[in-house]
Amino acid sequence: METINTIMTRRSIRKYTPEKIKESDIEIILRAGMQAPSAGNERPWHFMVITERKTLDSIHKAHPYAGMMLEAQAAILVCCDTNLQTHKGFWPEECGACMQNMLLASHSLGLGSVWVGVYPNEDRVDALRHIFDMPKNVVPFALMPIGHPAERKPREDRFDSSRIHTNKW
Repeated sequence: METINTIMTRRSIRKYTPEKIKESDIEIILRAGMQAPSAGNERPWHFMVITERKTLDSIHKAHPYAGMMLEAQAAILVCCDTNLQTHKGFWPEECGACMQNMLLASHSLGLGSVWVGVYPNEDRVDALRHIFDMPKNVVPFALMPIGHPAERKPREDRFDSSRIHTNKW
């Protein structure tokens, strides 16, 4: 039941306190991400852990929807190494599953986080590749700012039975 509660109560948190994030919590979040399923267990991901204030702030300048980076104490950028693909074309789903695991792990640790999309927007991909001096075979997929929450959001029931179809449309 604890897993269901974590899923049902996780919310996107964009306001953070100045309290630092423990390295051990970042490792737990990364471990959760690496537990995600992937086609043929290829695990095409790499992770950029960002804790330098100057770098966190520079992302805000490069991404139009990353204003929360100014308050975040850390962030994780999920990337795909296209050279690791053996099952071509599945990496966005694989990195998405990885990101969801990390968001849930962050919430379960009492931290706040939010999914900030990067891929497939080429301007954002190029900007983050430039900031981190990434090779062309590495695609920045999504960014997860992390912090101790400075806001609380109530549980939101998003169940919509009109979106369910059984056996045929």
